[in-house]
Amino acid sequence: MSRRLPVMLLLVLLPLWLAASYGVRYGFMEDAQWVGICVDEASRWECQVRSSLGLMIHFKVLGWAGLVTAIVGFVLPGRAGWGLAVLGLVFGIPALALYNTTFAVFALVIAALRLVRASRSA
Repeated sequence: MSRRLPVMLLLVLLPLWLAASYGVRYGFMEDAQWVGICVDEASRWECQVRSSLGLMIHFKVLGWAGLVTAIVGFVLPGRAGWGLAVLGLVFGIPALALYNTTFAVFALVIAALRLVRASRSA
């Protein structure tokens, strides 16, 4: 397996993850159709998911998760740090799209710095 394959795969999947995150934001959270449905029938499972996601946004769960994993990934050496930095991006991108920009920006920057940092053995 090529050393560049994980990086190329990451460069392909992260924009798709960003598009999916904005799809959730505009197609599920802000869509007037879902607002009306959930006002009338709050017990539907879609409305429960929407409500839970709203609570996650309110308590900044994705932002904190992205920031913590990015910081730990920045400190840890080797593959473990690289993997946690990727996880920081995975949490940080939806946090950025879903109104947790304060923490998400720092999580994305720290995770990206970890991903581009040269290994000490090189």
